[in-house]
Amino acid sequence: MATPSVGEINAMITELFPGTPNQCVDLGETWALAKREVTEAELRPGGFVSGPTQFGLADAALWYLVFGATKRIEPMALTSELSIRYLRPAQGTVLWARADLDVAGRRNVVGTVRVWCDDNNERPTATAQGTYVLPH
Repeated sequence: MATPSVGEINAMITELFPGTPNQCVDLGETWALAKREVTEAELRPGGFVSGPTQFGLADAALWYLVFGATKRIEPMALTSELSIRYLRPAQGTVLWARADLDVAGRRNVVGTVRVWCDDNNERPTATAQGTYVLPH
């Protein structure tokens, strides 16, 4: 079974979750890359990207990782647990998140996510770890 393509994932997102600003950019069996164009509404005073915006993209990246790890698009995979630590203020126009696989089992997928702004992936703004539960 082949890993789903980015096009297939984004088509499913457009169909089932219209209006979401999150996009899958790249995907492998053990990692996923997501991005989000930051809008004015997602900025806090001082031009900082809000915490909920970063959290949402981290969650999306972890969801995309599930598709790579299981080699199937599973829209009903659900967040079981997700925790985030904000490392520094996020400033930029494009938010990125890379999820890396920690472990994949029959019932859940665990991963670690790194979040950054623009192209500066050497300076993460947040790190998260979470678990997705797979439907029966």
